[in-house]
Amino acid sequence: MAASSAAIISAALWVSSTTWSRWERGRQEIRPVYRARMAEVFGVDPAEVERWIEGTAPVDTEAWLIPDFSDLSLGATVETVGRLWRCDVDPERRHVLAALPFVPAALGGWLSEWSYGAPVASAAYQGSGAVVGLSDVRRIKETREVFSQMDHRFGAGAIRPAVVDYLHSTVEPLLRGRYDDKVGAALMTAAAGMTLQAGWTAFDLGRNGQAQHYFGQALKLAKVAGDSLTGAWVLTTMTIQALYLEQPSWAVRLARAAVDTAQRAQAPPRVMAQLLSREAWATALQVHMSDAGDGHGAKRVEQLLAEVERLYAQGATDRDPAWGAWFEPTEPVAEAGICWSLIGDHRRSAACVEAVLREYGERRFRSAQLSRVSAVDAYLGLGELEQAIDSVRTAIPMARSLTSPRLVGRIQKFSDRLEPYSATIQVREFRAYLDRELVS
Repeated sequence: MAASSAAIISAALWVSSTTWSRWERGRQEIRPVYRARMAEVFGVDPAEVERWIEGTAPVDTEAWLIPDFSDLSLGATVETVGRLWRCDVDPERRHVLAALPFVPAALGGWLSEWSYGAPVASAAYQGSGAVVGLSDVRRIKETREVFSQMDHRFGAGAIRPAVVDYLHSTVEPLLRGRYDDKVGAALMTAAAGMTLQAGWTAFDLGRNGQAQHYFGQALKLAKVAGDSLTGAWVLTTMTIQALYLEQPSWAVRLARAAVDTAQRAQAPPRVMAQLLSREAWATALQVHMSDAGDGHGAKRVEQLLAEVERLYAQGATDRDPAWGAWFEPTEPVAEAGICWSLIGDHRRSAACVEAVLREYGERRFRSAQLSRVSAVDAYLGLGELEQAIDSVRTAIPMARSLTSPRLVGRIQKFSDRLEPYSATIQVREFRAYLDRELVS
């Protein structure tokens, strides 16, 4: 197994890389506590772990693939992403990927290699498949945009199997084809976008380790393509995952890496607005989770939000990437509302959320429900318990029509926050209603 993969897996198992290496070589006994941890991490029956260790069945390390930036050659990149997609469509192995944990230890190396790793000399490739042209690349991009629209409308569960199958059955054969440098760079960019889409759907389904695998592979594909804007897109998506997992330090590092990458690429104003909005959110979460008051951090959030508003007002340009179009006028306002609430300005936060809820259409159905849940922090901060409950109550029936465990998890987390008010009739009725609706 590659050294970086071993380091990340050992971190997931709470042991050193040296210990993992000794286990792999059979030089150190694996104690029962770690055998149990292996079963938990890889999502398998304990008996299967025993078969691995005792040598009665091969260990399926192929399904543990971690993006390895040490080899950016075309051949190695194509082989690595292809194995990931094959594992995800294989019924015998996909459960291992789905059970993998989110491992923050992986992020530092990826950021370093993204920023400082040597670029690939050429994206030309002479594989065993057919000749690939720019028309093939366009089809991948157009298909991703359709998947993205469906994801926003129906949730990840409705499209994830189709996305992964498309990567395996359509994108992988193209990567193994023959193409020149121009087509190769465009193909790697398109593959990065579709791989990012697969990672996003895993994230929306609550499979954060699996999502992290896909995000890392998407970042590697963007690196091979030499595409800074796509790299910034991947990094800002990874920022969102870190935010939802309440990893503020990593969220700030990822957000700043996205901003730095985009600035070097002279990104258009609305792209910069999107990336700075995520940096503001990450900074606000860091302020919120700090033990002591952070006046400097709060001031930084205000400055970033002002810059987001200024840049967004400059409008779209013909240089905006397709993914930037999804940062519609509602999005900077919605994200600002989250930021204001995190730094304690609940009245301003409530105004932002109420403004965007009037504007959301069916295309952003999941975003609307997430905003209703986000409004809770503002209303509770203002002492408006009944309004907070009403906001989430509205989202519950709509959440049932979406295959988005992320949204359901946010609603359940809100229920936990109501514990200080558990004796009130409003909370007792709401919790009873929530239990009935989620069970049904």
